[in-house]
Order: sequence, then structure tokens, then C-alpha cells
Amino acid sequence: MNDRPNILKRRSELLRKLREFFYERNFVEVETPLLSEEVIPELHIEPPKVQSRDRAPIRSNGRRHTAQFLQASPELHMKRLVAEGMSAIFQVTRSFRSGEYGKLHNPEFTIVEWYRVGDDMQAGMTLLDELCQSLLNTPPAIRTSYAEAFQTHLDICPHKASCEELAACAEQHGAAAQGIDTADLDEWLNLLLATQIEPRLGLQGPEILHDYPASQASLAKIVMRESCSEVAERFELYWQGVELANGFHELTDAAELRARFMEVNAARVADNRPALPLPESLLTALEQGLPNSAGCALGFDRLVMLAIGAESIGEVMAFHAKPS
Repeated sequence: MNDRPNILKRRSELLRKLREFFYERNFVEVETPLLSEEVIPELHIEPPKVQSRDRAPIRSNGRRHTAQFLQASPELHMKRLVAEGMSAIFQVTRSFRSGEYGKLHNPEFTIVEWYRVGDDMQAGMTLLDELCQSLLNTPPAIRTSYAEAFQTHLDICPHKASCEELAACAEQHGAAAQGIDTADLDEWLNLLLATQIEPRLGLQGPEILHDYPASQASLAKIVMRESCSEVAERFELYWQGVELANGFHELTDAAELRARFMEVNAARVADNRPALPLPESLLTALEQGLPNSAGCALGFDRLVMLAIGAESIGEVMAFHAKPS
């Protein structure tokens, strides 16, 4: 696409409409730091590290540190605001992730993130669905559990299958398994989801995948469902085979959250990558009390791409990065 002025005008219109959606529901728009010495540790995301120009440690609030990080999402600071008493907040901001290039990825991109106190997973999915309908004039989203998706498209139960069964399923469907830890259930599940299921999601209209395996909870609560074992109250929105948003019924247990962060850092070290500093300010906020809430993050560039029928997010950004 070469019609950049009209594309950017359409992007601006969608951004205005998005803000109106949240204002009409009494959300407060907030701004949080892009640069911080704390991050949310994640296994597959690398926050860009910003080193000081000189070699002397920077002094801040009486503490010494030599580097800060550009934030991969505003989650850390937004949850602190929720813990301080803000009941419905949203933000449109830039997020940063090292080494991410492609038609759906850019090292710097626009993210929309929101939290509302009192929402459980069902309410979180409803709000996300309403936003999608408002911005894109789509029909109501189909809601599909993670287990239903695997059973429908691959005839296998993701909560009960062994690594050997998942490997056989991948081989049967021609899913390349190079570099996979053959003893890691989640790696097999992620491979099958990415190659065999995601391209089929949301083809007839938006589709929300929910109830992920407990091992993939990230920062979501874990509950027991009658139909299977423990699941994570996590949900993701797909449209035309593209993941647009990721949401949680938020974990509020500080000790459990710390344990998950430490587990992520251990996995990073095992993968020959550095551990990341724990977000102590967030953990302290949870210790003081984080209200029951649901939160969600949406990739705005991807939404615009689908809204105008572009082939890549680079076509709907004023400027985008290219690998050097």
C-alpha cells in the first residue's frame, strides 16, 4: 500500500474511536513510564536495555543501577495504579521488544492496555468483544476454550496429552519441530497452536480463545474446571488468523507472582539468557492489596492492519524498523 496519508488518517480515526469507547465507560486515561529499572520478566520477550553514557552507576532514589529498560508493556505501572485505587484505567502507548521484525512485529509498536476492577474473565472477554465490535463493526466474537480448539482442529486434548502424543500429532500434520525440547509439553502445545490452530481462528468473525493450560498462566489466575484439570483464566482475541489481544483475570497473590517470576528467570538462565530484575514495586503493591480485576493488552497496529486490509503492520505505521 502506498496511500500513506489516507492510511494514517484512518489510523487516527480508529484511535479517536477507541478513546471514545473507553471514555463512554468512565475509564480514565493514564500515562506510565516508558523507561524503568524494573520490568516484567518474560521467557520469550526481550526488553531493550538502555545503558548510561558514562560507566559510572546512575543514582536514583538512593539506589545504584547501571541500566534501565524500555518497557515491553505498561502492565507493571498500570497495576500499581489499580492497587492505589484507580478502578478503570486505559492507556495508548509505545512498547518495545528487541529483535522482533516481520509482518506482525516491530521492535517499537503501539499497545492499548486497560484494567477494570470487579471484572472476572467473562467480563473481561465481554469488554474486549464490545471494543472489537465498536471499532471494526464485527459480529459478536465466538468464544472457544483452548481445549475445544485442539479437539476441533487436531482431535487431541491439550490438557491430558503426553509429549509423545503431541509429537505424533505434530508429525502427522507436518509441523516442523526443529529445536523443540521434546520433554516440554508447552513447547509442543505452542508449536501446534501456532502452526495448526491460530491460522484457522477468527476466519468467520472474531474469536476469543480462553482457559489456557495452567502452565501458560503468565499473570492470570488458575482455577479448576469441572471438564478438565486446572486452567489459566487467560484469553486471547483472534481475527482472520491474527492474534490481536491478550487478557487475564489478574493474579492477586504476591507470593505466587514472585514464584512465577523466579521460575521465568530460571528458564531464561537455562536458555543462556540473562535473568531480569524483579519488579519489586509491583510485588509490594500486590502485598498491600490488588483488587479483583481483569486486564487486557491489544496490538493497535495489527488492528489497523486488519481494519484496512493491509498485509503487514509496517503499512499502517508512519515509520517502521527494518532488520539491519
